[in-house]
Amino acid sequence: MMQLAFWNSPAPWIVLVLVLILFGGAKIPEMMRGLGQGVKELKKGMNDDDDELQRERVKAELRAEIEKEAQSKK
Repeated sequence: MMQLAFWNSPAPWIVLVLVLILFGGAKIPEMMRGLGQGVKELKKGMNDDDDELQRERVKAELRAEIEKEAQSKK
């Protein structure tokens, strides 16, 4: 419900008109495309970081298991 209240206030409409005046109608799709690509890159980077953390966690677990087995054989 808050989203509807946001559009009922004059602020978003003023911002929208200012963006249209400053950048023009032809430039806005290009800006949104760039914004979309930026969001996509951000998500990709976050996923890559998560994957790397997972790999590091698995490596640490494997090292711990190997050390544990090595010590149990002694």
